[in-house]
Amino acid sequence: MIKKMGYAWHLRKLMADRGMFQTSDLVPLLAERGITLSREQVYRLVTQPPQRMSMDTFVALCDILGCTPNDLIEPQVVNVQQPKTAGGETATPVTSKRTVIRRPGHS
Repeated sequence: MIKKMGYAWHLRKLMADRGMFQTSDLVPLLAERGITLSREQVYRLVTQPPQRMSMDTFVALCDILGCTPNDLIEPQVVNVQQPKTAGGETATPVTSKRTVIRRPGHS
């Protein structure tokens, strides 16, 4: 079985919970923590899940929002696939059953 993982990005919701409704509100708060991002970069960070982000930025966001990494990112299973056989069919899981050997004359 192959599990494809993804995640939900909750930055926008956490900002709204704290009364921050403009993406540009983050720019000076990040700068106070030594993170220099353009308004466009911050906009993308807020409006779409990032594929890459520095740990410094991630930690700064947690500090600004008073949250933990688990509050920002929620891991999710996106897709579950069964492995394919050489013929292209879905493989059925192999289950093992204990074998009992009985000798004649013994129970």
